[in-house]
Amino acid sequence: MDSTSTPVPAADTGARPVDSSERLILLDVLRSFALCGVFVSNAYVHLSGRGFLPKEAADALMSTRVDVVTDFLFTRFVAEKAMSTFSFLFGLGFAIQMGRAEARGSSIVSVYTRRLAVLLLIGLTHLFALWYGDVLNLYAVMGFVLLLFRKLPDRNLIVWSLVLIIGAPLAVTAVMTLVPLLASSPEVAQEAARAKMARLAEIRSQTLAAFQSGSYLTTAKANAAFYWNVFLKPMTAAHALITLGRFLLGLLAGRRRLFHDVEANRPVFRWILGWGLGLAVLGNGVGLLVDYLLRIGVFSKPALWWRLLNQSVWEVGVLGLAACYVAGLSLLFLRPRVRRFLLVWAPAGQMALTNYLCQTVISQLVYYGYGFNLLGKLRPLPCLALMFGLFWVQILVSHLWLARFRFGPVEWVWRSLTYRKLQPMRRAPAREADVASAA
Repeated sequence: MDSTSTPVPAADTGARPVDSSERLILLDVLRSFALCGVFVSNAYVHLSGRGFLPKEAADALMSTRVDVVTDFLFTRFVAEKAMSTFSFLFGLGFAIQMGRAEARGSSIVSVYTRRLAVLLLIGLTHLFALWYGDVLNLYAVMGFVLLLFRKLPDRNLIVWSLVLIIGAPLAVTAVMTLVPLLASSPEVAQEAARAKMARLAEIRSQTLAAFQSGSYLTTAKANAAFYWNVFLKPMTAAHALITLGRFLLGLLAGRRRLFHDVEANRPVFRWILGWGLGLAVLGNGVGLLVDYLLRIGVFSKPALWWRLLNQSVWEVGVLGLAACYVAGLSLLFLRPRVRRFLLVWAPAGQMALTNYLCQTVISQLVYYGYGFNLLGKLRPLPCLALMFGLFWVQILVSHLWLARFRFGPVEWVWRSLTYRKLQPMRRAPAREADVASAA
């Protein structure tokens, strides 16, 4: 089933935004599901304040079996899987834009460079004005690197993506773990680690108090300080390389035009579903088994070899389960009844940038001191259920907005600055003849 419509005419050589008739609706659906997972994950892990609580307060939120099970299910089935899918779709979008540029006989570099520069500006504004966990600035920076890979053969893209996704966390973790041990005695390294943990606990306590203060300026200052002192760390480099690896998988899928005709590529999606399930079981199974063996004392604590391999094994599970989600939803999209339900999600994905930024505002109004001040007060299940419900509000608002406008408001700014021309915002009213024929 081909979810595209009329391709860009060959005579149209001017760069311009994608018209609504040219969109791959399935990608909007996938983007919306990923966006829902990102919303829930960011709120639960970061914006709800769980990570800033002292151990006793954090344990109090996990005191029942429901809490433990909910947290386990979130960690294994949602955490990082949504962001992995979101990154994959970013690379896929790049491939589609590159294909359109080649169809016009022009280069993608100039337009895409402006597009990334504007995205970087939006991301940095979001980062320092609202939330330390902004991902847009990272996407923009890695997007510039992605340009360097655009002409690589498919086989090389696969190799590079796996090296970056699995090898990067192993290399960075090895440097972070082994260098302090080699530079000094184990006792000195342990003492430095204890001092670092104490300092980190102090920063978290100060940041929590600032976020609860009810003052935006105090919150913004603490947010920037936390980003610089804590969030921006060596593992950020690993995360950036992993993100680039996910981009490359999206670039490969877009180059192969897998999502332009899912029906014709049904065997490929079934293959991805099977292999994704295998990787998900392998990554999560190994992780659970080693954690259990560590807990019962079969392995010494902390096991150095597992500290080195843990993140890479985790990424295998993330990659596998994200692949299952993408392939499974794509195959379900071929079924007319399921398709009608999935199409309800599409508008939220069509204005994903606006919704992503609004999610930070919504979460802070729920949790921070200048909102309902629920920071560190919600147990796992109510927290996840609340954010999932609020995402459905975003779906509703997206439907209402796109019924009248061509783009989300931030998408409009992004496109206008990218193409250096104000884009038409309102949808043209339906002509009487069109309405009559539709009736």
